[in-house]
Amino acid sequence: MNLPNGLTLMRIFLVPLLVAVLLTKYNVLIAAAIFLAASLTDLLDGYFARKRGQITTLGTLLDPVADKLLISSAFISLVQLQVVPAWMVVIIVGREFAVTGLRSIASAQGFMIDASELGKMKMVTQVTAITLLIVGMPMPSGTPHPIFHTLGTISLYFVVLFAVVSAFDYFRTFWTKIDYRFKARQRRRLILLQKRQRRQLPTRDVPTH
Repeated sequence: MNLPNGLTLMRIFLVPLLVAVLLTKYNVLIAAAIFLAASLTDLLDGYFARKRGQITTLGTLLDPVADKLLISSAFISLVQLQVVPAWMVVIIVGREFAVTGLRSIASAQGFMIDASELGKMKMVTQVTAITLLIVGMPMPSGTPHPIFHTLGTISLYFVVLFAVVSAFDYFRTFWTKIDYRFKARQRRRLILLQKRQRRQLPTRDVPTH
């Protein structure tokens, strides 16, 4: 197993540890450190895969799964702890799975949908929001400053905004490419039909004098 895939698997293995530390309210700093470490592997696995030329089918499949597991588990745990509203998490997590499904359909159709700038901004804001919300949790092991919870909540609203807008952007890109491919196929069919019609036209004999 190469390094990028190892980092992706590490992210998956850190998910249950993060959930356990969060739900038991053990220590906010440890929970935040686990989440940040897992998020860092998301950057590193892609970096090393490109730099070393180690982009594999396994890594391509596992990376988005690991991302969704980490983000979804963190948000659902925060809902369980009544730190964030459930409706916001439904929008964010629902968007994640919708975009993943859209990319899978695009791949099956033979084209890729690259990550948009809005999607990248959402990811950065998402990691920031979750980290701030974790540190701002009232746990028995310490009394964090409430400013972290306030900043985390503000960041979360931006996450929802970026999630909705970027989802529309991904769907727009998807339909644009689908429409382009459909029109291209229609043009090819028309050209083939015209060629067949030309071949079927009767040839006229030229009279000789």
